[in-house]
Amino acid sequence: MQPVAIITGGSFGIGKAIVEKLQSQNYRVFNLDIAHSETGEFRHCDVSQVEQVKQTIAEIAAETGHIDALVSNAGKHLSATIEQTDEATLDALFALNVKGAYAAVQAVLPSMKTQHSGKIVLISSDQAHVGKPNSFAYNLTKHALASMAKTTALDYAQYNIRANAVCPGTIETPLFHNAIDKYCAKSGADKAEIIAEEAALQPLGRLGQPQEIAALVAFLLSDDAAFITGSLQTIDGGYTAR
Repeated sequence: MQPVAIITGGSFGIGKAIVEKLQSQNYRVFNLDIAHSETGEFRHCDVSQVEQVKQTIAEIAAETGHIDALVSNAGKHLSATIEQTDEATLDALFALNVKGAYAAVQAVLPSMKTQHSGKIVLISSDQAHVGKPNSFAYNLTKHALASMAKTTALDYAQYNIRANAVCPGTIETPLFHNAIDKYCAKSGADKAEIIAEEAALQPLGRLGQPQEIAALVAFLLSDDAAFITGSLQTIDGGYTAR
């Protein structure tokens, strides 16, 4: 029986790389996103809307009869201090980064409990381990996802459901380039110089690539990782080792 995986935010960057990796491993992959993509079986879904997420996943469960894996990847970045973050902005970031993951995890659990098996991966960040400047709200959301992985792992181990968080460092994605473009537009800095500076901050001397995150996610979903749950898997070129 072909395994079924659901990924949120699978149209670009890390999400797209994960969809492609899982498809190469014979998963039937459903991509929940607002940006249309030919990658995976696309389902239009605003992940910041809890009921929309639950309804979409319920429809997939009814169609396939089983859900074997969830990768909660949808999210956005925000560069701002606490003083620069108004309540509406904070609410919007939490709605996507945290409540979207909450809705997806909650929605797949009935199928996984019935099957007595399931694998969940939440895409967190190296910021689940360290603070970074101008990252108040984003940092909060990524800590929340790390916590969600741990508590879900403990609560559902009895059903043979594993939950882990992947914590990427600086990865070269459209999200990364958009953040750099915004900074350069505001500051007048040279983009090539900023990217080189970001790469130099990593002990390995380069930016990570989406395919490297996808490989780690695929491992965590595999039987080779059958004894790994509740973990925070850091993949950051050594950034947080210092």
